[in-house]
Amino acid sequence: MTVSVFDLFKVGIGPSSSHTVGPMVAAGRFLMLLQERNNIQWVRRIHVDLFGSLAMTGKGHCTDSAILLGLMGEKPNEVDPDKIDTTISVIDNTHSLKLGGSFPIQFNRTNDLTFNKGASLSLHPNGIIFRAFDSEDNTVEKECYFSVGGGFVLSEAEFNTTPNSSDETDIPYPFDSSDQLLELGEKHQMSIPDLVLGNELVHLTQKEVEERLLQIWMVMEECIKRGCAAQGSLPGDLGINRRACNLHNELMERIESGDPDPLAILDWVDMFAIAVNEENAAGSRVVTAPTNGAAGVIPAVLCYYLRFVHTAGKGPVKHAIQSFLLTAGAIGMLFKKNASISAAEVGCQGEIGVACSMAAAGLTSVMGGNNQQIENAAEIGMEHNLGLTCDPIGGLVQIPCIERNTMGAVKAINASRLALRGDGKHFVSLDQVIATMKQTGLDMQSKYKETSEGGLAVNVVAC
Repeated sequence: MTVSVFDLFKVGIGPSSSHTVGPMVAAGRFLMLLQERNNIQWVRRIHVDLFGSLAMTGKGHCTDSAILLGLMGEKPNEVDPDKIDTTISVIDNTHSLKLGGSFPIQFNRTNDLTFNKGASLSLHPNGIIFRAFDSEDNTVEKECYFSVGGGFVLSEAEFNTTPNSSDETDIPYPFDSSDQLLELGEKHQMSIPDLVLGNELVHLTQKEVEERLLQIWMVMEECIKRGCAAQGSLPGDLGINRRACNLHNELMERIESGDPDPLAILDWVDMFAIAVNEENAAGSRVVTAPTNGAAGVIPAVLCYYLRFVHTAGKGPVKHAIQSFLLTAGAIGMLFKKNASISAAEVGCQGEIGVACSMAAAGLTSVMGGNNQQIENAAEIGMEHNLGLTCDPIGGLVQIPCIERNTMGAVKAINASRLALRGDGKHFVSLDQVIATMKQTGLDMQSKYKETSEGGLAVNVVAC
């Protein structure tokens, strides 16, 4: 299966790509199944069962609300975040919803949506089973889906289907490993972003690719701006106050006062990342990069480059944005194909770790690094996130998730600087690190994989 850069960078809503965006997509797919088989008119009730991590932390991730929105026909990239609470309140008060926006059915969240805590399906920790019933309570349709990270969703049949190598024969530069990626670059004398661009051009024109990449950045940038302006506390029982606005105001005051702090740039990077992930925690619009929980890393690093590094002599800003995202996308594809970007499967190394690796590669590319240095930066970014657990307090994407994005962004910048000061030759390859990350995730106890049963989630009082 070919993965596009636009599969990795998707516009959606917070707080989670696997627990919010994915379930909404799964509900939408079940809705389409009913429509395609002309069964939707007979449906009077739907029951949803959540398993694994979705059951354990779904409440804090708004999984139930996302499913209701998906059944109504809403899409993650189109739904209005400001109207979600009102929509869900109407459903809860009337115990009904309009399936696909047109067919009224009964739906009582207490009875029709079950969090099967402690139970998991065998194929993946994030499992969802949908059952539709007619007026006589006969089963009209049943389907099982898995939210496998980053908003990607697979049905049970798709999960059990062996990928066909012919799926990639239509692209000019297929690669399944970083070694292959480097070999392609050497063979064709092309940079990594140009190789990825060549693959994207099979399905889109160059203008379409460029415009879509710039649109992705515009959403990221707007998210930073909203986060810098928003005040108050984040949703949930933790009562966490937003910090990005105060941080931004303080940094602006330090500029006006001429504060000579040589590390002030790191404060800006922290602020960019916090702004994005506070917006994510509030259920606002973000770009999955490659997940929502890690949505702040790549925007923070790219914003750092554009604000503090890029000059007119380095070429048009739009080319830098495109090269950064295409390069980051190439690295994300390798993790998606050969390991996982699901915290429920491999811990937070699959989210912050992958985002850090992607950002390090993207930054190295726009800084003028060659393909070997890009691969080295990506390797460093993940190597020093190996074993990172996912232990959100209260099942909310807030602590340690928001600050963890700042650490991922700063690590990415440092990884890039280390790689750029070398010649690209290094002892551990990116492929070896990806394999190690996957094995580490398999060995990691489930309580450290987005279940809120271990780590900070149990050692810190949630409320």
